[in-house]
Amino acid sequence: MTHSPYISGNAKYYKWLVFFSIAIGTFISVVDHGSVLVALPVMQTHFGSDLPAVQWVVTGYLLTISALLLPMGRLGDYLGKNRIYILGLIIFAVASFFASISSDLIMVILSKILQGAGSAMIQGNAIAIIVSTFPAAERGKALGSHLSVVGTGLITGPALGGLLVDLFGWKSVFIINIPVALIAVAAAVIIMGVRSEESIDLKNNPFDWKGSIISTIFLIGILLLFNKVTEYGWNSFPILAGGLILVCLLILFIVVETKVTSPMLDVKLFTNPIIGLGFLSSWISFFGTGGVRFIMPFYMQKILNLEPLVVGLSMIPPAICMALLSPMSGYLSDKFGWKAFTILGLSLSIVACLSLSIWVSDSSPLIFLIPMLMLQTSGNGIFNSPNNSSILNEVDNTKFGVMSAMTQLVRNSANVISMSVTTSIIVISFQINDLGSNLDNITPEMSGAFMTGLHATFFTLFIVLSIGLIATIIRK
Repeated sequence: MTHSPYISGNAKYYKWLVFFSIAIGTFISVVDHGSVLVALPVMQTHFGSDLPAVQWVVTGYLLTISALLLPMGRLGDYLGKNRIYILGLIIFAVASFFASISSDLIMVILSKILQGAGSAMIQGNAIAIIVSTFPAAERGKALGSHLSVVGTGLITGPALGGLLVDLFGWKSVFIINIPVALIAVAAAVIIMGVRSEESIDLKNNPFDWKGSIISTIFLIGILLLFNKVTEYGWNSFPILAGGLILVCLLILFIVVETKVTSPMLDVKLFTNPIIGLGFLSSWISFFGTGGVRFIMPFYMQKILNLEPLVVGLSMIPPAICMALLSPMSGYLSDKFGWKAFTILGLSLSIVACLSLSIWVSDSSPLIFLIPMLMLQTSGNGIFNSPNNSSILNEVDNTKFGVMSAMTQLVRNSANVISMSVTTSIIVISFQINDLGSNLDNITPEMSGAFMTGLHATFFTLFIVLSIGLIATIIRK
């Protein structure tokens, strides 16, 4: 990536100007997701649709991001990360405009799918640009600061969305994206420019369309499969047949990637324990966090009978912990190495899940729950920046795009699968006690089975996180 013609490449603070430019795009992408979640019930009423239909506003968006992250990251390696990033912001703004003028739910869903393509371009190249701009000795600090932007967006999104919906209606959560995205485009063009010197020679290294198509189909399939597990059951024919097809697709992808001249994802890199075990540990870390973050609002509202506002406020301190500790951990890992911080981070998350599995009850006070959630997200924040820095330092800059996209794919897929697994454990507990499988209406008679499933959920997350800790310890 060349420096912008408008700003000197030798400017002392150029790298932080680039970071600021990326932070705007990242922030609006994260805030949009949180604000749309708040707007869903209002959209459901406005269009007169049912809950499964309106959920596709979010599901279609997340599926598109997950499916396109790797191809868009690799495309950034070929055509220039800044170019794909800026194009993603433009698509994001255009899609927000179409969503804001939608006259039916189908148009909103299609607009969000288009917005997901833009977000994939943004997310797939944002970290790559940061890593390319900062020297290796400062990447941990930069990645940690980027994660703090994500954490701030997670806090801001629901609050801003609620305010906008109350004052101006559901369309306002899309309208607000347009000027902010255009500001992000202007900042990126002025600071980074639209030219790039990092493009790969397409003639000698053709883009891997086969790998891109197979990976897209595989990722959509695996996320849909886990999304339908609760509905069909783990031992049902659709789930088992879908699982077999996905295994075949994965094998085909690996075979294709080992034979093409310039693979989209060089699978041989995963034989490096720093990379292979690093991604495994990262996936496990987000798997643990995603499951806890998903199930706790159900528990706090349905079992503890807390108001939604109280539940929402309870989620703010954990998010703040991640936002504050991520840059601090990244900065310290640049000076003292990544390993101690990755071990410490996973250990804190393990302690939190084990404590919850033992002591959580149908009358647990917030004075116990909130510190446990803070401990869990603190662990994730301490772990993530040093871990990603250690992975990206192992590859050359021609692979920064696709490997950075891989870090985002790991996070998204872990969160989706963790929610499905967590739901399945609770549902199995209900079914064992002949209580059906509906989590929307939990009666007092169902609270015992819910608590049994909740204990099993936290213990499962404890076991999985422990495997991640072992993988982190043996990385060399």
